[in-house]
Amino acid sequence: MNLKNITKLALLAAGIVVMTDSCKKQDFSNTDQDNVTSATADFKLILPASLTSTATVIEGSNMKFIQNWMGYWARSGSYQDVTDEETYKFQNDFNVGVWNGLYGNATNYDFIIKGANAKGAGIYEAIGRIMKSLDFQMLVDIYGNVPYTQAFAIEEIRTPAYDKGQDIYDSLFVELDRAIALLKDPDATALDKNSEIAKNDLVFKGNTNAWIQFANTLKLRMILHAYEAPGFDAAGKAAIIEAEGSGFLTSSALLNPGYSGTKPTPFYRAYILTETGVIPGNGNLERANAFAVGPIPGVTADGYYTVDADPRVDFMYTAPSGGHRGIEYGEIAGTNPGNTGDKLSTIGQGYSPDGASSKAWIITNFESFFLQAEARERGLLTSGPSAASLLQSGMDASFAWFGLGATEMADYLAWNAGFPDVDYTAGPLAPGLPGGGLYTILSQKWFALNGFNPWEVWTDWRRTDVVYGEGAGFLPGPPISVNPQRNSADLIPVRLFYPQNEYNYNSANVLAQGTIDVQNTATPASGRIFWDIN
Repeated sequence: MNLKNITKLALLAAGIVVMTDSCKKQDFSNTDQDNVTSATADFKLILPASLTSTATVIEGSNMKFIQNWMGYWARSGSYQDVTDEETYKFQNDFNVGVWNGLYGNATNYDFIIKGANAKGAGIYEAIGRIMKSLDFQMLVDIYGNVPYTQAFAIEEIRTPAYDKGQDIYDSLFVELDRAIALLKDPDATALDKNSEIAKNDLVFKGNTNAWIQFANTLKLRMILHAYEAPGFDAAGKAAIIEAEGSGFLTSSALLNPGYSGTKPTPFYRAYILTETGVIPGNGNLERANAFAVGPIPGVTADGYYTVDADPRVDFMYTAPSGGHRGIEYGEIAGTNPGNTGDKLSTIGQGYSPDGASSKAWIITNFESFFLQAEARERGLLTSGPSAASLLQSGMDASFAWFGLGATEMADYLAWNAGFPDVDYTAGPLAPGLPGGGLYTILSQKWFALNGFNPWEVWTDWRRTDVVYGEGAGFLPGPPISVNPQRNSADLIPVRLFYPQNEYNYNSANVLAQGTIDVQNTATPASGRIFWDIN
């Protein structure tokens, strides 16, 4: 199925479901020659459009602020400061596209689940349950309590209640177990009930074992997020995964519905070149963060990637003629004439090795390996490869994405021997600093997920209070914004506000969540995500 048809189906999907901006009913109908409605639409044909939309949500333009907060990117000095983002003093409509995109995507998967269930199409239903769970995992991790159990009963309930984040997590484990059971059921997975699944499943072509591994990987991600949350049985949930026995993703979950120069892959379209061959707005705006590539005025000429001699830096960023140069996040435009336009490193094309035609990602195999390594380090996984081995697999997979192999890895390890951000066996560099082990795993995850999943890095920063760089003797970060309009007490937010439309149209339920403080609040009741207890 080519991208032209996928795009058309994405529009049709939007027309037959509710794109939940405020969890109120909205009309996204399209004038279409086929007059597709919820009564006539084929759930099987909605699947490829929904999977494509998931990739767009994950790697599209809505993620740039997280890239900035996590020390990867920053605004070019050629552009006026983005005050709300860089001072952390934003309002309810800050990046509302995150909420809209995830709820819209989840609504499409809900449609697929219901249609597939009615027809006994177990593979379609299982994929719908897994992907809807992914959407809600992200919603909980970004917003905390959100509408869930009543979110899709739009005809009956116009103002859905909010469910607690931990309750939603618990429900998602049930959903994922249900999906796995379907994928193991010979009757539910019979091809005559799942017609054209190899064509419509753009990710795994109907490979049920791969989808079980995807579900297990998603479960492991949630287990680690909620590892220390009161009342959360992390060990018990991990034991269920091990007992199931299918393991985790070893290959990345990728898709390509027919991306091309005229219909580019989402990351490329958002940050490199549009379908008309021009640099998109965010591609012009976003440059390398000085924390990543240097210089940091008065401190160091090197950034974290460059001081580690990390070869991935030349793929994640494109250097100007003088070598890599970044800008401190929040620097006011015009402060330093060297921090403008072409004088700064830009977003690299290594994320899209085949240019506009590259595959899009949903979960990479290196994230899967890092999740497994942490779970093994914490004793949640009790069999299989060691934490050190899994860490190395994650590092190798990250290097492989950029075409880097054993020689580059050996040089990288040798250069950083004894430094716990790279060397798993390294001891602390000084009293009070972390040594290798868990710190190495989380640090390598930071290095690898740049551009791929900054949402997960943000979650690691919140749930573990890891201080990137500190253990290796590098400037601790991610750096607080240097925007002079930022109050010194303002820190990187621990969550986002609910959208303003929730206060306009679902006010009683959203107000019941209390006063939301997006800064480093003292108690979960003030708005922190349920697992953020550090």
